[in-house]
Amino acid sequence: MKMIIAILGLLVVLGLALIISNDRKHVRYRPLAVMVLLQLVLGYILLNTGFGEYLVRGVAGVFDALLGYAGAGIEFVFGGMANEGAGPFFLNVLLPIVFISALIGILQYIKVLPILVHYIGLVLSKVNGMGKLESYNAVASAILGQSEVFISIKRQIKLIPKHRMYTLCASAMSTVSMSIVGAYMTMIEPRYVVAAIVLNLFGGFMIASIVNPYTVKPEEDILEVQEEEKQSFFEMLGEYIMDGFKVAITVAAMLLGFVALIAMINGIFNTIIGISFQELLGYLFAPFAFVMGIPWAEAVDAGSIMATKIVSNEFVAMLELANFPALSERTVGIVSVFLVSFANFSSIGIIAGAVKGLDEKQGNTVARFGLKLLYGATLVSVLSATIAGLFL
Repeated sequence: MKMIIAILGLLVVLGLALIISNDRKHVRYRPLAVMVLLQLVLGYILLNTGFGEYLVRGVAGVFDALLGYAGAGIEFVFGGMANEGAGPFFLNVLLPIVFISALIGILQYIKVLPILVHYIGLVLSKVNGMGKLESYNAVASAILGQSEVFISIKRQIKLIPKHRMYTLCASAMSTVSMSIVGAYMTMIEPRYVVAAIVLNLFGGFMIASIVNPYTVKPEEDILEVQEEEKQSFFEMLGEYIMDGFKVAITVAAMLLGFVALIAMINGIFNTIIGISFQELLGYLFAPFAFVMGIPWAEAVDAGSIMATKIVSNEFVAMLELANFPALSERTVGIVSVFLVSFANFSSIGIIAGAVKGLDEKQGNTVARFGLKLLYGATLVSVLSATIAGLFL
C-alpha cells in the first residue's frame, strides 16, 4: 500500500509541475529518472539502514557538540536570566546560530567550503543535466543561505537570462542554510533534517527541470564565483558573528509576529465559524498530506502544520508540530521532512530583495515569478516527504 501511495504522490507532484511548465515538449525525462532513482537510494540509506543511522548520528553528534560549545558563550552572556531547568527558545535554539555562523566563516576563510561547493557542484551538473552555475548555486545555498548565495555570483547576475534565474532562485528556496540546521535538530529528529536536505537537493533540480526546461550551451556554462573582499581573519570573524546574530534576531522577530498573528486569526475564526484558521487550512492540504503517505485519519492535522509552514515559516510549523503528540511516528517523520525548507511566502520577498540589491532589473524579474517560485519549492517539499514516506 505504501508503494502505491508513493507512486500516486510522485505522479501528482510531477503532474502539478507539468501544469505550469513553460515548455512541456522539451522536458528531459532521462535526468528526471536518474534523480528519482538517486532519491530512492539515498532515502533508503539515510532512513532505513545501519550505515545511514551511523551517518546521521555522526552529523547529529557534530551539531550537538557545536551547540554545547555555543552554550558556553550563551551562559557567559545570559547566565542567570533563565530559571533553573528552563530552556528559553531564543537562548537555546536561536542564539547558537551565532557560533555556527562564525564557524562557517572560518571554513570559508581557509577555503575549505569553496572547494567542497565547487567540486560537489561539478559532480551534480553531470547528474542533473543542468549547468555548472545551477549546480554550484544549489550547493552554495545550503552553505551560505538563500540570500547570501547571490552575492557569490554577483558578477554574473546581470547576464543571467530569466529561465536560468528561476532555477537559481528555486534551489535557494528549496534548501536550508547550514547555519540554522543545528536549530532544526533541537526541534525535530536529526535524521529527518539530514534526509530532507539531501532529498531536496535533487528534488529542486527535478521540479525546476519540469517547470522550466532548457538546455545550457557550453559557451554559456561558465561559473565565475565572486571572491570575497580580502579581509583580515578577525574582520571576517566579526562580520560572520554579526551576520549570525542578525539571523537569530530576524527569526525571533518573525516567530513573535507570526505566532501572535496566527493566534489572533485562529481566535477570530473560532468566534465566527467555530473552527480555527489552521484547521480550515488543514482540510485544504489534507489531500497532499495523504499522497505523501500520511493516513487519512491524520491528514487534516498534518495538512494544518504544512499550511502553517507555507503561510508563516518552518520554525513556526516545527513548534506547531510539537502540539500534536497524538500523531504517529511515521506521520511526524513525513511532516518533518516536508518542513525542512525555506518554501514560504516570506522567502519570496527575501530572495527578490537580495537579488534586487545586486541588480534592480533582475530583482523585479524574480518578484514577478515569486508565486511560481513558491509553488515549485512547495512541490519539492511534497516530493521529498513522499520519498521519505516509503522508508518510514
